[in-house]
Amino acid sequence: MAGVGRMARRTALLGGGAALAGCGFRPLYAPAASGAPGPAAAEMAAIYVPVFADRPGQLLRQELQQRFEGTGTGTAKRYELVASIAVNAEAIAIQRDSSSSRIRLIGSAPWVLRTLSLDHAVLAQGTSRTLDGYNILNQQFFAADLESEVVIRRVAATLADQISTQVGAFFLRRAEAA
Repeated sequence: MAGVGRMARRTALLGGGAALAGCGFRPLYAPAASGAPGPAAAEMAAIYVPVFADRPGQLLRQELQQRFEGTGTGTAKRYELVASIAVNAEAIAIQRDSSSSRIRLIGSAPWVLRTLSLDHAVLAQGTSRTLDGYNILNQQFFAADLESEVVIRRVAATLADQISTQVGAFFLRRAEAA
């Protein structure tokens, strides 16, 4: 009976893949037929992300570097991604004693992709946004500080996911147009 379920799953996956291929879907980071990195991945490996001054910026930079450089192939840098990050907090669960039991963090990261040539031509730009939050239970402020750091890391990772997807889509569209 387990073999029948496995066979049904394989058939569904193959059918779903065929349906996606029929509508023009292609994975953003798919390798070329030769096994070399695809156009988006190859171009993204050539992006330099400058240093940020604050902690959320440093976390965003680390996340972007992981997504762009991947395995660290040593590709020469031809592009620069300049971004900034703002993380704002607001209390959203106010109790009777005017204390808050939930904090919402709003992360925003405007970014610009430009060439590293002398003219620094702007190739693409956008803004990524995300929401996250954490609870403050029973006046446990030390735990809330630790949770805040974890949530800021999640915000940076989510913003990096959005930025890398937008940049990858730009490179894929550019490769298709060429």
